[in-house]
Amino acid sequence: MLDFFTIFSKGGIVLWCFQGAGVTESFTGPVNALIRSVILQERGGNNSFTHEALSLKYKLDNEFELIFVVGFQKILTLTYVDKFISDVQRHFRDRYKNELEQKDAMKLLNGTFEFEDAFNELLRMAEESSKGRGPAPMRSFKESEKSQKTVKSMIETKGGDKGKEQGGKKNKNTKKEAPAAEPVKVDQGKTPPTGQKTVVNGNQGLTPEEILQKNRENFIRKRMGTSEKPNKSPKPQKPREKQNRVWNNGGSSTKELDYSKNGAASPGDGEKSPEAQISPDMQLNSMKGDLLSVDYESSDDEEEEEEEEEEGVVVSETSKTSPKKGGGFKGMFGMLKGLVGSKSLSREDMEPVLEKMRDHLIAKNVAADIASQLCDSVAKKLEGKVMGTFTTVASTVKQALQDSLVQILQPKRRVDILRDVMEAQSQRRPFVITFCGVNGVGKSTNLAKISYWLMENGFSVLIAACDTFRAGAVEQLRTHQRRLNSLHPSEKHGGRTMVQLYEKGYGKDAAGIAMEAIAYARNQAFDVVLVDTAGRMQDNAPLMTALAKLIAVNMPDLVLFVGEALVGNEAVDQLVKFNQALADHSMSDKPRLIDGIVLTKFDTIDDKVGAAISMTYITGQPIVFVGTGQTYNDLRSLNARAVVGALMKA
Repeated sequence: MLDFFTIFSKGGIVLWCFQGAGVTESFTGPVNALIRSVILQERGGNNSFTHEALSLKYKLDNEFELIFVVGFQKILTLTYVDKFISDVQRHFRDRYKNELEQKDAMKLLNGTFEFEDAFNELLRMAEESSKGRGPAPMRSFKESEKSQKTVKSMIETKGGDKGKEQGGKKNKNTKKEAPAAEPVKVDQGKTPPTGQKTVVNGNQGLTPEEILQKNRENFIRKRMGTSEKPNKSPKPQKPREKQNRVWNNGGSSTKELDYSKNGAASPGDGEKSPEAQISPDMQLNSMKGDLLSVDYESSDDEEEEEEEEEEGVVVSETSKTSPKKGGGFKGMFGMLKGLVGSKSLSREDMEPVLEKMRDHLIAKNVAADIASQLCDSVAKKLEGKVMGTFTTVASTVKQALQDSLVQILQPKRRVDILRDVMEAQSQRRPFVITFCGVNGVGKSTNLAKISYWLMENGFSVLIAACDTFRAGAVEQLRTHQRRLNSLHPSEKHGGRTMVQLYEKGYGKDAAGIAMEAIAYARNQAFDVVLVDTAGRMQDNAPLMTALAKLIAVNMPDLVLFVGEALVGNEAVDQLVKFNQALADHSMSDKPRLIDGIVLTKFDTIDDKVGAAISMTYITGQPIVFVGTGQTYNDLRSLNARAVVGALMKA
């Protein structure tokens, strides 16, 4: 049933392994894929992994730095695997500990460690227990309750049933006709004696005079209660006057918008296009070389305050009190109680802190499922780990979560576009980048920013207008082309036009336009081709099919997904369905998926940077560019530690 079971250390040394009968393939390939894709990338939320036709389950032993991995065929449903791997871990670690204490660790390295008999016994017991928990056999007719019934018991007796019903009704009526307790007349200002009941709702048993007296008393009581609050007449408010709008950067609301003065040409005039002129606000800074990284300023005082707040969390959980910030002896005593002294962490110790961390991540725009998986991964990473003497649970969990987030954001492979473009130049071909994403996230705007960055580094760019679906998409790219050419005129580059637009109008096949644009760029010696595609929702099957066709036919060097930094749970749905659609509609055995992410509108979220975590966690691909504004200069690269610092800031 099992293909293999292996036990190895976190350093990569295989201590013991088992291979099932008839299994010829080595287990090193699936295990290495598990290590690369799950363990090293901090994605150990559900302890399961799929590699080709195999399902792998693993368990970490953080005290001895061991990893237990079992593999079996994906088509099998083995219910005993989770319990079996826990039993093997418990038995192996006890014997492993004894070997270390007796200084016989060389047995483990030489392969003479005897564990096969115990493993086979545990496997036999697990398989037998799973058989015992199978579905219960069906009962025969003689064993059922229906077989015990006789014909006499099935005959309805009208008299008996009617008598029972009448008896039941009679009992109900007798209960209803029970005499109610006599009301006690209560004078105003006096309390009724104990043991007597008063009628609160209703006036049963009272004479008309008593009812009148009671209503009069209630009216006086209500009148006295309302008279305590004086009636205040609202003051008449003056209508708020409309204030003149104050424009930033010293501008006015009429100076730059009124084209009728001084003979200035309006945007509708055909004399001179304003896009072709270099206005003062277009004098941008140089962007030669690598992009600047997104950074956040955080002072040491704020970090110390965060640590104090985290310690206060531990105090409130361990001492069951709620100390004030900077509290005296209570805060110090609680902090000492929160310290862990050479003890192994358990899930119960970390659960309160993890719950607060999960809520904190969700508040910072991390998708709820991703936040839960991250916290589960941290719990599995720390469970059973022996802590130092003067460390708190909160600080330990926070540090582990911070390391996991940095590990997730740091790319598995470095995306160096400038180097890749130069390599494509040496092969006499253009470097092709395709942009895709949902509607309105800023694909065309960020494509223009990347064009400006490439032009600043001396590369010529051809923009392929493959958005043949949205009205005005081609005109938007043409406007960007004019502005970019005005910033980099051909006179400065020996008469060479640095950016051109390749377009065939609307309603055409996007894949065909992209193919023609790439061929044109190869003939005209353009360095980079940027393919702009139509924005599409992840549920739009026809447009997703067209996108998969464009990517499969043209095979671009880089496929970038453009997503907003404002989204939370929606980012997960978008990326999962985009990758799934690209895989489903691809015509290749190895479908081309998303290679990187462009995160836009990053300047609108302050420190709620959770979308970066969600997108990177789902795809496993790096964030290549970050859009931070509306000008061509507002393009950055991602600084993983700065983003995680902003994410963990209270």
